[in-house]
Amino acid sequence: MKGCRGIENPAFVASSPDTPRRLCASPSNVEVSVLSTNTRRKDSQPQEPQEPQKSPEPPLSSVTPAGSQERPRPESLSEFEEGPCGWGTFQPQCLQRCNTPQGFLFHYCLLALTQGIVVNGLVNISISTIEKRYEMKSSLTGLISSSYDISFCLLSLFVSFFGERGHKPRWLTFASFMIGLGALVFSLPKFFSGRYQLGSLFEDTCVTPKNRTSCTTSSSSLFNYLYVFILGQLLLGVGGTPLYTLGTAFIDDSVPTHKSSLYIGIGYSMSVLGPAVGYVLGGQLLTMYIDVDLGQSTDITEDDPRWLGAWWIGFLMSWFLAWSLIIPFSCFPKHLPGTAEIQDGKTSQTHQSNSLQNTDGNFGQSFKDFPAALKNLMRNTVFMCLVLSTCSEALVTTGFATFLPKFIENQFGLSSSSAATLGGAVLVPGAALGQILGGVLVSKFKMTCKNIMKFALLTSVIALMLSFVFLYANCENEPFAGVSESYNRTGELGNLTAPCNANCHCLRSYYYPLCGGDGVQYFSPCYAGCTNSVSKRHPKVYHNCSCIERKIEITPTPSSFAFEAKAGKCPTRCANLPIFLVIFFATIVFTFMAGTPITVSILRCVNHKQRSLALGIQCMLLRILGTIPGPIIFGITIDSTCILWDINECGIKGACWIYNNIRMAHMLVAINQTWANFVYLELGRNRSVNINKIKVNDLLWQ
Repeated sequence: MKGCRGIENPAFVASSPDTPRRLCASPSNVEVSVLSTNTRRKDSQPQEPQEPQKSPEPPLSSVTPAGSQERPRPESLSEFEEGPCGWGTFQPQCLQRCNTPQGFLFHYCLLALTQGIVVNGLVNISISTIEKRYEMKSSLTGLISSSYDISFCLLSLFVSFFGERGHKPRWLTFASFMIGLGALVFSLPKFFSGRYQLGSLFEDTCVTPKNRTSCTTSSSSLFNYLYVFILGQLLLGVGGTPLYTLGTAFIDDSVPTHKSSLYIGIGYSMSVLGPAVGYVLGGQLLTMYIDVDLGQSTDITEDDPRWLGAWWIGFLMSWFLAWSLIIPFSCFPKHLPGTAEIQDGKTSQTHQSNSLQNTDGNFGQSFKDFPAALKNLMRNTVFMCLVLSTCSEALVTTGFATFLPKFIENQFGLSSSSAATLGGAVLVPGAALGQILGGVLVSKFKMTCKNIMKFALLTSVIALMLSFVFLYANCENEPFAGVSESYNRTGELGNLTAPCNANCHCLRSYYYPLCGGDGVQYFSPCYAGCTNSVSKRHPKVYHNCSCIERKIEITPTPSSFAFEAKAGKCPTRCANLPIFLVIFFATIVFTFMAGTPITVSILRCVNHKQRSLALGIQCMLLRILGTIPGPIIFGITIDSTCILWDINECGIKGACWIYNNIRMAHMLVAINQTWANFVYLELGRNRSVNINKIKVNDLLWQ
């Protein structure tokens, strides 16, 4: 293959016989290719008269003339055009070191990492800041988060169908451009919305008399920036579509069968590490003031509710990183050197109807072929079972990923930041390790499709058994005044207002937990009846609290007087957190160990020409049936365990403040078992649905 040159085929345009090109092919390779082509035609079209077998020399001669169109080119030669790394005639020798599967995988990992940083890291951690800065409701920011999946679903089928016969590295060049553009657009509201104006600090103590806040609704011009955020997410979705469909298929093209799972697992693990980097980077940037670019500083700290961090810096960094990958991807050829030889050495485990096998080599170049190709894949029972099993697993994993910090926060009495840190420390490394281990094991033992499905079923069963840790790790709610405890034997359960705070006119929409010296937690200093505070101490302390039962002391000391109440939740008496984190980490590892093997199975059980479209269907259904409804179902389930809601002055129910911990744990296990049983059903069907009845003449590609 050394010294071989390939032409620059335009992206989105399939190769044609009249296009001038140079091909690397030895006579022996041509002979194998032609014979294999004739064999396929003979098997797929037994009813048609066959031409007499010809010697391999004529097909070889038909390769070299540029303008010859009378004789069709052998499929394996016209389809796998290899070439050097470069741009046109500029092909420096130093770039050829990257013209390998390892070189492509390196840049693919960087792009997957960048996409994960932006979409699943920076966007999620910046949502709360964007809500405050641009005066948006949570439902609207939820629409922003869903815009990426909407764009992905709309484009995945068409991009994967037309990109299969095109120049896949150029599609990834386009993906790098769109991901960078989406990150840039998402940060634009910062530069057009002006400086952030601090409001007055809300007084959280009991001051009488207090004017109640009237129920008013106001509209702001900042609301219009919602459409800019949605546009940024839509562009990110456009860029993410080729990455996980055409990029994965290109990797599978370029490496042998037994190495494909390892390479794909490494690439997918980087997409899992991306959110971790995004959370860490975004968390550090939120410690900087939002208008740091304008030279603005403020006396308030991060503990102040008015504080807003510099959420926009991470998006600019991601924009630069994504666009820096445009040049490397644009220099890759349509196929890496050695691709044709690798494809000739592969066999097939395709389980598909013969309708596609009887089509000519031009199938897939026209949009009129799209319905037939889609119908062919939808009738592939093994493929559909695999896709549905991944959808059900995605529903559970995205639900847990979204609400695991909330579960840890409520069960073990931690702050939101600490719970998010622990949740990320368990989810991200566990998911990355599972992806890599799954790919390594499949590659090391060179598993067939049947064994891969058995492996995925085994790991899912182990993950289900470990998920019962939620039942063991649940902790009862700590005493909470007005919810599970009365105010010094006064008031009613379920009502935060009692005789000791009736004159304070407290706001139920302002949740600022307070731990009293009596070991009981209070909704806010106002509901605890506290009239004075010392803000210089950390945590902030309160005294003169009428609702807190003070211990009778013969000689009161200043320390006992000062610590009548302090800001924050009361320390939990539940000691199951370390055990929960260890077992849940193992659960995540075994759950994601099935991800890469199932993707490899999908690539093996469909026709070679439809692998990208198969991945596009998987990605689309994965979002429609998995990642989009997953957080919604988990959110509704968790909300059903709420025992104290936020109700504003207008009587509108908002977020939930207190959950029933025991019931929450039981509901999460119930959801996990319901959908896990569906996974086992589908994987079990894969082992019995005609996969053992595949005939030799139905095997086209692996």
